[in-house]
Amino acid sequence: MNKEFFESLELLEKEKGIPKEEMMEKVENALLAAFRKENNGNENVRIKLDPEKSDVRMFVQLTVVEAVENPLTEIALDEARLHKKKIQLGDIYENEIKTKNFGRIAAQTAKQVIIQGIREAERGMVFDTFSSKEHEILTGTVLRIEPATNDMTIRIGGGNDKTDAMLSASEQVRTEYYHEGDLIRVYVVEVRRSTKGPQVIVSRTHPGLVKRLFELEVPEIASGLVEIKSIAREAGSRTKLAVYASQDGIDPVGACVGTRGARVGAVVNELHGEKMDIIVWSEDPAKFVAAALSPADVKSVTLLPGSAKA
Repeated sequence: MNKEFFESLELLEKEKGIPKEEMMEKVENALLAAFRKENNGNENVRIKLDPEKSDVRMFVQLTVVEAVENPLTEIALDEARLHKKKIQLGDIYENEIKTKNFGRIAAQTAKQVIIQGIREAERGMVFDTFSSKEHEILTGTVLRIEPATNDMTIRIGGGNDKTDAMLSASEQVRTEYYHEGDLIRVYVVEVRRSTKGPQVIVSRTHPGLVKRLFELEVPEIASGLVEIKSIAREAGSRTKLAVYASQDGIDPVGACVGTRGARVGAVVNELHGEKMDIIVWSEDPAKFVAAALSPADVKSVTLLPGSAKA
C-alpha cells in the first residue's frame, strides 16, 4: 500500500506539476492531524517518510520516567528497557504506531488535509504562473457569457498552466461581439489571490493591449529603437500613439505603419477596425500638442506661464 502511495505522488507530480517533496510535507501534516484527532490533540509524534523504501512510519515520543503520570506522553523506565536496554531517565523513547490502526474519523481528517494540500499547491502554481504574465497578451477561449451582466469567463493557458479569467463588461469593447467557444486575445491587467484561488483580471479596452500589439508587430519597438511614449485610447473608436526614435535616421511613425500599412493594419484588424493615429513625440510641448491634434491644422500653440512641460 505504501508503494502505491509514493507512486501516486510521482504521478501527481507528472500530471499536475506539483513537486513530490511539497506533497510529502502535506502528507506529514495530514498524518499529524489524524494522530491529534485520535489522541486529544497531543503533538508528541514524529513522521518518517522514505520514498526510496516506499515506507511511512510514525513514532510517538515518550519521556522516560520513574512513575508514569500521563501515559500519552510518558513511559516507565522498566517498560522502556524491555525494548531499549541502555535507555535512561529523561531520555525520549520512540514507540512506533501503525497508521492503518487509525480510526475512520482520523483517516477522513488525513484525507481532507491531503486534498486541501493539493488544491493549495495547484492554486499557488497557477498564481505564480499567471502573475508573471501580468501586462502581457494571452489568447483564450470564451467559456461562458453571463446573460444578465454580459461578463465573460475566459479559459487561458494550456496543459497544467490553465485557469479561468474574468473579462467584465466594463473591460469589453462595445462594438465587439463574441460567442461561447470563440478565441479571444486579452490583456492581463492583474492577478489577485482570493479564497477561491487566483483571480485573473483581463481586458480588451486597456491601452496596454495596443502597446503590446505594436510590440508584436514592430521589431523596432520590441528592440527599443522606437519607444511608445504615450497612448490615449477610446476603445472601439480611436487610439493615438506618441512614438519616439532613440536613434537618428529612424522614422518612428514609418516603422509603426510598415510597408503599405501592413504593421498598423495588423493591429487595426485585431482591434476590429479601431482607428489608429500615430504621431511623433516631442520634448517641445508646442510641437507635441500640435501633433497630437492632427489631422486638425494647428496654426499656433501658446503655453501659459507656469504650465507643466510635456
